[in-house]
Amino acid sequence: MNIHEYQGKAVLKEFGVPIADGAPAFTAEEAIAAAKKLPGPVYVVKSQIHAGGRGKGKFKELPADAKGGVRIAKSIDEVGAFAKEMLGRTLVTVQTGPAGKPVNRLYIEDGSDIAHEFYLSVLVDRVTSRVSFVVSTEGGMDIEAVAHDTPEKIVTFSIDPATGVMPHHGRTVAKALGLTGALAKQAEALTANLYEAFVAKDMAMLEINPLVVTRQGELKCLDAKINFDSNALYRHPDVMKLRDLTEEDDKEIEASKYDLNYIALDGEIGCMVNGAGLAMATMDIIKLYGASPANFLDVGGGATKDKVAAAFKIITSDPNVKGILVNIFGGIMRCDVIAEGVVSAVREVGLKVPLVVRLEGTNVELGKKIIKESRLNVLPADDLDDAAQKIVRAVQKEAA
Repeated sequence: MNIHEYQGKAVLKEFGVPIADGAPAFTAEEAIAAAKKLPGPVYVVKSQIHAGGRGKGKFKELPADAKGGVRIAKSIDEVGAFAKEMLGRTLVTVQTGPAGKPVNRLYIEDGSDIAHEFYLSVLVDRVTSRVSFVVSTEGGMDIEAVAHDTPEKIVTFSIDPATGVMPHHGRTVAKALGLTGALAKQAEALTANLYEAFVAKDMAMLEINPLVVTRQGELKCLDAKINFDSNALYRHPDVMKLRDLTEEDDKEIEASKYDLNYIALDGEIGCMVNGAGLAMATMDIIKLYGASPANFLDVGGGATKDKVAAAFKIITSDPNVKGILVNIFGGIMRCDVIAEGVVSAVREVGLKVPLVVRLEGTNVELGKKIIKESRLNVLPADDLDDAAQKIVRAVQKEAA
């Protein structure tokens, strides 16, 4: 689960992480009131959306040369003017896609006199099965570009869970960033505080870009992008309260009610699959034959008839879906349960696009019998390759 920058900074502040003063604002009046409580005379007006690249982003409704989603204001009047211009607009960044995201809230932050910008993130390294730090002197830039162009400027290290964070980890961060003296001590404290926050709140990723050194000699987090482990949210009701449903896809919200692993994509073929690996393979082979998947959907191994029916309804609610591929390999999952769910959903919502069903495994013959006797207009498939070719051809035929 993602949260907004201002929410992330509030979480980090609980753990003693240094951040600039600021407050959220939902109206221009609130933005002005927030600015009046800050020292000034420079203020930062930040769009709050669940996407990076806000500073370089563009508002759909404004001219191409208009300022982006993060702006420097040199007066309280300018804060109000920026807020009026940004709120209610659609911000398009490299991470939102062309559709963009509406800006419904802002973060008004006290300006910082920046001397240096760095990059720091904490994440779970699946290779080592440990929490790892990623540090670079190239702050304010896309870390992917740094990794591609100058990988030697990135330093990574992992924390042994048996010992937790140690003083030498903080010294490693300070050395990687070229910090000495008082700043090195601040880096050591920051490293410990970030690790404590990461573990205590069951974060999956914590990114600070940029981490800055001010001209007053202070280390400060000027951004905070936090993603929490969704499987651990039941332990953190305080974090759950931070969820902003307006930032999430309606179909993904509906899928979460049924414990379905669903991610909306921008293709035309809806997929219902059991198992994440098989779902990825299904999407790959659809691409191989010249089409694109409209979603990632793993119904899991213990899906019920109602759960499958709900999944099918979610797929068909996407207006971009021009065809549906059901690909089930029944190990734990029973093919007859999938068949009953699909038949139930089709009878309820109707079937307006081609549907290909490939079943294999537990109760496969019973599943095929259920679909056959339903008299639905379903194309059967013998294997994944056959299924992918059939659904792509069917969609292309409908489009012709």
